[in-house]
Amino acid sequence: MKRPMVLTVSQLTTYLRALLEGDENLNELYLNGEISNFKAHSASGHFYFDLKDDRSVIHAVMFCRQAARLRFRPEDGMCVLARGHVSLYEKSGQYQFYCDDLQPDGAGALAVAFEQLRTKLQREGLFDPARKRAIPACPMRVGIITSPTGAALQDMLHVTARRFPLAKIVFAPVLVQGAGAAEQIAQAVRRMNEQQAADVLIVGRGGGSAEDLWAFNEEPVVRAVASSRIPVISAVGHETDTTLCDYAADLRAPTPSAAAECAVPEKEALLLRLAGWRGAMENAISAQLEQCERRWKAAASRRCLSVPQMLYENHRIRLDELTRRMSDSSRRLLEQKGIRFSSACAHLNALSPLAVISRGYAMVEKDGAVQNSAAGLLPGDRITVRMRDGALRCRVTERPEKECE
Repeated sequence: MKRPMVLTVSQLTTYLRALLEGDENLNELYLNGEISNFKAHSASGHFYFDLKDDRSVIHAVMFCRQAARLRFRPEDGMCVLARGHVSLYEKSGQYQFYCDDLQPDGAGALAVAFEQLRTKLQREGLFDPARKRAIPACPMRVGIITSPTGAALQDMLHVTARRFPLAKIVFAPVLVQGAGAAEQIAQAVRRMNEQQAADVLIVGRGGGSAEDLWAFNEEPVVRAVASSRIPVISAVGHETDTTLCDYAADLRAPTPSAAAECAVPEKEALLLRLAGWRGAMENAISAQLEQCERRWKAAASRRCLSVPQMLYENHRIRLDELTRRMSDSSRRLLEQKGIRFSSACAHLNALSPLAVISRGYAMVEKDGAVQNSAAGLLPGDRITVRMRDGALRCRVTERPEKECE
């Protein structure tokens, strides 16, 4: 009888791991399932999640190097097609799926990434129509951000020169696809704003596949366009192509050539408009001159201009009338004052001591003060006795013992 082998737990897990990794069928395979319990480790950048169907679940891990290549963000409930290999994590003794790539099941990775970022930025208000500004009617500086080698640049330069040759082109050459393209485009938009280099910006490129146009869906580009203080026209690809840059821009043009047409006015249309304004101004000035001439003729025909004396005759008559009214008013006022003065004099005269004296009475004064009692006088005092027809200087010789009642 064969003696059973005694192994440690570590030996067993190592053996099982070797079996799994040695199986060619498990070295590279595709799993179709639904993501659940998704977690993105903030420090390491690794993704941890479960893949499940209606009967089973397998734990999966995607390391940061592979995760960084994903165009979309995995989410719980998302059905995916995962490529990778099966191995065993010795520490927990659990077998798991090591994922090298993920693709959404039924929709492309780019489409999912586009929708995820669109939803995120829309919630932040970056696509709100209220944020969009009007394109200047007559910009003198047009900023163009695109590839220096693409046909789109030549199309925009040609259209701008044909429509409005007075406009100055401020060109910022950038990559429009591939690694680093999004960073260059976003930096060019920010630099244009920092230097206030243009009155309007055109950001775009010619047509291409969804992958070729993807730089204009990158978050840095969309945020730079949305935060631009200079109005932005998005001109990416053809009319049927739609990017997130189109949503964030102040105006979307179907093609780069159409963007140039939207950016600058047409010279001939401006000249026609100026001619119309000139004609309207000339008509307005002629009408004003005719009106002034009519008013001058009407004024010149008035009698007051042919006979200037009329200008002051009425005023002279008015002055005579006012002088007469003032004289009459002054005379009446003096008469009223004279009557009031006579009445006051009569009243004062009735109260005057002289009036009493005139009736046979006398007034005695001592040292200028009127004496109304004999008690105030002493023998030897000098007094003045005023009578109706004069005054007497007297000396008191005797004062009766008793005053007469």
